[in-house]
Amino acid sequence: MKILLDIGHPKDVNVFKNVISSLKNRGHEILIYARVKENTQKLLNEYGFDFYLGKYYNTMSGKALGILVNDIRLFSIAKKFNPDVFVSPGSPYSAHVSKILKKPHLAFPDTEIAGLVSRLAIPFTDYIYTSNSFYINFGRKHKHFDGYFELAYLHPNYFKPNRDVPLKYGLNEEYILMRLSALSSHHDLNAQGFRFSSEEELIDCINKLETYGKVIISSETSQWKTIRDRKIDFDPKDFHDILYYAKLCIGEGATMASEAAILGVPSIYVSNTERGYLNELESKYGLVFNITSREVAVRKAIDILNDPGTNSAWNQKRNFMLEDKIDVNQFIVEIIEKTGFYA
Repeated sequence: MKILLDIGHPKDVNVFKNVISSLKNRGHEILIYARVKENTQKLLNEYGFDFYLGKYYNTMSGKALGILVNDIRLFSIAKKFNPDVFVSPGSPYSAHVSKILKKPHLAFPDTEIAGLVSRLAIPFTDYIYTSNSFYINFGRKHKHFDGYFELAYLHPNYFKPNRDVPLKYGLNEEYILMRLSALSSHHDLNAQGFRFSSEEELIDCINKLETYGKVIISSETSQWKTIRDRKIDFDPKDFHDILYYAKLCIGEGATMASEAAILGVPSIYVSNTERGYLNELESKYGLVFNITSREVAVRKAIDILNDPGTNSAWNQKRNFMLEDKIDVNQFIVEIIEKTGFYA
């Protein structure tokens, strides 16, 4: 069976990396079409995957143009490859091209607020698979599973933390990870996070947290010297080891907040936007806190860091969550195979 996998975000590479390996081991042929966003290309190279590159646009006007550009490029590639099934996190390009070629398109989205992309992709998509926590309903073509996409790569069956990795980057003391986002994705329209209006406000926030450990920054921007001084130039494949050994993760990135929670790291998501999976990770498992105010978020962080029982409490909550959820990697593989064989 031939499978065309269309991905755009670094998280997509992680979600599908074990899926790709499992499908290849079962004798299937996979073609990857990716956009040059953040570390997507670098991750694909580090995992040894061959891929075709499409265009990625930062501005909303560019994204509008990008639909036509990527549709045309993907059509040319897919026409030669002749896939049995298209798979993506909800890409409009795969949705459009699959419909033209009369092939099924399976979407695995995790972001409810990607309204524009959903409107461009869902009408041309055959089936949409999301976590039970997804709070939008796409109708009859919408199917649910009891898990999180992060489990496809961070479940203990697939991820084994390596204590030597943080040491490789000089992290030989307790540290706190802060995530700053550019908030430039299509789903970040009107999104607000820490709302730092000056470098001094960032420094003040860091000083309050630094009582409990060194603050390191993962950032999509480098506008201030404080950010540049605290950013670590790490290999993307090493990031989850660094995250696993953090005392706490606080930031504007939904993906990183959920990854931390899945790993059992106390996590605070600072944003005025919601994600169903983060809501459930908070309300059902207590692994993350969704907070809109920077001041409230910092106070919550200090409460967590001051509590000597935090580590054991989060380990228990994580174990409860893991026992509750399915093997997401295996689920995705079986759905792709079932669809492709009967296409």
